[in-house]
Amino acid sequence: MVDQNMQWVPGWSEQGPEPGDLLLAFAGNSILKPGDGWFLTWGGPEMGDSRPEALMLGTVGGRRLYVTALPDTGLPGLETLSLREAMLHTPDAPSELLSTGFQVWQWWQDHRYCGRCGERTGPHPRERARWCGRCNIPWYPRIAPCIITVIRRNDRFLLARSARVTRNFFSLIAGFVEPGESLEQAVAREVMEETGLEVTNIRYQASQHWPFPHQLMVGFLADHKSGELKLQEDELAEAGWFTPEEHPPIPPETTIAGRLISAMKKEIAGGSGN
Repeated sequence: MVDQNMQWVPGWSEQGPEPGDLLLAFAGNSILKPGDGWFLTWGGPEMGDSRPEALMLGTVGGRRLYVTALPDTGLPGLETLSLREAMLHTPDAPSELLSTGFQVWQWWQDHRYCGRCGERTGPHPRERARWCGRCNIPWYPRIAPCIITVIRRNDRFLLARSARVTRNFFSLIAGFVEPGESLEQAVAREVMEETGLEVTNIRYQASQHWPFPHQLMVGFLADHKSGELKLQEDELAEAGWFTPEEHPPIPPETTIAGRLISAMKKEIAGGSGN
């Protein structure tokens, strides 16, 4: 059993795993989780005779850690846990490590061929990248910046329910950053497009990697400037202004949305701002 409190030290090496090395294993978008932690052991019984490709993620407690994909073996004591469930509803999950592992593995599969010439790529000799020998260019893990924002109007803040979510679950306005935009411009544009509102006093709060599939969520607080709600119906099913004391179900504080909402509640309670 590995002590899950041991610190993960990110790292990269071309060297493959050896017996006894730790393994973070995925099956599709789910984690294959043993009952006593989050890691399997390379060469352990859960792997059977399989020795798939694996990528180094660094070390945990001085032991090398790799990520790979395995079939869902269905062995006793091995749980199949979705990545989303682990990050949203499992307080002891090493979210940063799981997110990194999933994003790195997906990138490695998605960039087996050069996007410029179609030549098969191989590992870069010195860093985490795939290398095209024909073009002499590296292909690094892809990261897509997204903004997410909570908007204040006097003593209330805006919550919205996505048109793609059927459960009674409200969150914040979010969207991808367009080419040529600053993060603040993206906040203003996304809010206007989805809600018809103009915002001001846009201020950075925090960020979080979000592996669905390769996003970096950049969180902001903002104040309502003008306009009334006019929803973009293909994006939002409903939205409204709520008080810190009375609001519908919201994301947990393991997510940046939950932490932004908590920060806004504190700001409103303190009487500062808009």
